[in-house]
Amino acid sequence: MRNLRRLSIQLLPIIALIGALVIGALILYAQGVDIREAYTAMAVGAFGSKNGMADTLVKGIPLLLVALGIVIAYRGGVINIGAEGQLIMGAMVTTYFGVAYGDRLNPWVMIPILILLGTLAGFVWGAIPGILKARLSVNEILTTIMLNQVAIQISFFLLRGPMLDPDQIAQGTNVPQSARLPRVADLPRMQTLFEALGFDQTTKDLEMAEGWRTEFIGLFIDSSRLHTGLLVALLMAVVVYVFMWRTTIGYRIRAVGQNPAAARYAGINVPRYTVLALALSGALAGMAGAIEIVGLHHRMFEPTAVSAGYGFSGIVAALFGKLHPFGAIPASVLFGGLLVGGDKMQRAVQVPNVMITALLGLIVLFVVSSDLWARRRLERLEKEEVA
Repeated sequence: MRNLRRLSIQLLPIIALIGALVIGALILYAQGVDIREAYTAMAVGAFGSKNGMADTLVKGIPLLLVALGIVIAYRGGVINIGAEGQLIMGAMVTTYFGVAYGDRLNPWVMIPILILLGTLAGFVWGAIPGILKARLSVNEILTTIMLNQVAIQISFFLLRGPMLDPDQIAQGTNVPQSARLPRVADLPRMQTLFEALGFDQTTKDLEMAEGWRTEFIGLFIDSSRLHTGLLVALLMAVVVYVFMWRTTIGYRIRAVGQNPAAARYAGINVPRYTVLALALSGALAGMAGAIEIVGLHHRMFEPTAVSAGYGFSGIVAALFGKLHPFGAIPASVLFGGLLVGGDKMQRAVQVPNVMITALLGLIVLFVVSSDLWARRRLERLEKEEVA
């Protein structure tokens, strides 16, 4: 009976997702929309074709990196609501150095440097609320939210001034965007990688004429948008797992998150690891911003369009993945699919854009609420077992 109760608690995020979709269906029905057509368009748009699946994975890359950062922060006992700002700062720093110096080094050297600089920018932006939390006991939720706005305003100032594209100035349009990064600083496409490995179109046709393997390989060969940032994100999931569960520093971060008083009694410097948890969380968000620039956009434009809500959706993906790096992988793909599928549904059934935003907001609300409820149920169940 207790095992069944534990299983039901573990399945709560899935139940919450289904519940949000049911409520969304009722709202769509009230607007006279064909529910079956709407949700079919969402599912097919996200996962029903190679292009849709490629777009889903492209969306899933920053979601996964942000979610990994959220995992570190939550495990360290702090809440990072500032991934949006950290992602934007990572993107801005990457763009600045990419435009200024992107063609001065070999791409195999320059691209890692640009990603590292964006990661460092996110690290610094995440360390600020960490220091305020550790030294002055300032609530990190407030500081991270406020720093989101600071990052947005800094970006707008730079994009309308020092970093404004010279072509925009020459044409007199003054659209707030940077110049394009040199093409040598572009992150390679998965298509290029697979072709380099010999999986070109001819090989696919001759050796894999039919079956799911053809579709799988074709997904990476035929897509012009899917980039090798996917491999970086997957690698970082492994790195975060090893770091948090197989190293002393990761153990100390988790100890501080579980019981700061006990960790302090054991000789762990609680303020130091609080700062580190938020800084590392910011670093991964900054890496997401860097990869969005070198892998997808290749220039910086309106900051909220670059961040695209990944900072908040990443929180839900982390919670849906049970705050585990490997759980965050399918969760990020799922929520990437919801973002892509939502756009497809909007075009298919002609619902307002705010309806898609409301549906995604319902999913966020349900998943976060289910996580809080699950934590309380687990605590109560553990107390009953002890008694």
